[in-house]
Amino acid sequence: MTTVTEADALEGLRDALGLLKDREQVAERLLDSSAKHSFDPDKELDWDAPFEDGKWFWPPELVSLYDTPLWKRMSEEQRIELSKHEAAALASLGIWFELILMQLLVRHVYDKAATSAHVRYALTEIEDECRHSKMFARLITRGGTPHYPVARVHHNLGRLFKTISTTPGSFTATLLGEEILDWMQRLTFPDERVQTLIRGVTRIHVVEEARHVRYAREELRRQMVTAPRWSQEFTRLTSGEFARVFSVAFINPEVYANVGLDQKEAMAQVKASGHRREIMQTGARRLTDFLDDIGVLRGPGRQLWRASGLLA
Repeated sequence: MTTVTEADALEGLRDALGLLKDREQVAERLLDSSAKHSFDPDKELDWDAPFEDGKWFWPPELVSLYDTPLWKRMSEEQRIELSKHEAAALASLGIWFELILMQLLVRHVYDKAATSAHVRYALTEIEDECRHSKMFARLITRGGTPHYPVARVHHNLGRLFKTISTTPGSFTATLLGEEILDWMQRLTFPDERVQTLIRGVTRIHVVEEARHVRYAREELRRQMVTAPRWSQEFTRLTSGEFARVFSVAFINPEVYANVGLDQKEAMAQVKASGHRREIMQTGARRLTDFLDDIGVLRGPGRQLWRASGLLA
């Protein structure tokens, strides 16, 4: 039987590090992009324009009940109203997630050189996320729907996660929160069936989140090579649990009651919906392929990812 010596392990680490891009060069490029392609939603979007009759607030194929028996019984007006409430619920989820992300980024850079490009970009990303959270909050208010906070248990789990998360765990969670919504928003902003304001919000978010995804992917790849083994294993477990929480929090059952539907019936049909399962797995596929490639989806954590419904 061949054994891996310490020298072999160090050689493998050097090979892996050779594939990593220079952290400062990546950050400098992202800072340049931020300077050229950042937006002020308060000035870029027409918040006073009336909503357009007959237009959706989220593409119908992405609405949770799409193609279920209940959906087929709903009027077009009720379907569009549900899309408005689900857009508000996703904006509420985005605010919750971005508040967690901002705290994770501050923790990440706390011990790093404040003059480095890597830290300057993290601070730039925090600026972006502040604007996004304000943008989402304004969108909810403009739509006239309730704010849809996550369940109290998930709110408290988020508080725990941001306290105990490792650095690779933080960047895995960052990608989980960003990439599925990003996939949906890339379908939304060019869709002329959707309200102009929604399209404007999603366009801004997609452009700026592309930088955040690049930053998180490069750092997570680095961390899964350089972090201690216990940290890597802890990341695999916690990311699986966060995937489960995130997939549940993606749908707020209160939206159904607020458009006159039975919550239990609606939730049961969403759970049984093959279309909805395919949407979530397709939205997560680019992320899960990347996480599998860098060694996150291993061991018991992989089973948690499967249980979340995000991994086929």
